[in-house]
Amino acid sequence: MRTTIQRWGNSNAVRLPKPLLTQAALKEGDPVEMTVVDGGVLLTKATPGPTHKTLAERLQAAGWTDGYAAPEYDPSAVGEEVFW
Repeated sequence: MRTTIQRWGNSNAVRLPKPLLTQAALKEGDPVEMTVVDGGVLLTKATPGPTHKTLAERLQAAGWTDGYAAPEYDPSAVGEEVFW
């Protein structure tokens, strides 16, 4: 199948015909990786990357628990009797 490289904004693009995408099991929105092989460009379906973890998941993985309590603070204390 033959096509031409065309300008698309400040970049260049190649349109991929539907039969070619169907044959390659690709669809709109699929992530792909591009590599140069023997002077040509090879498109391959990208493997799924790591998922983003929530803050709670990251804290749990780091060993934090939700049982943290701040030490009591006595606002009436003045001077050097407050030691931390």
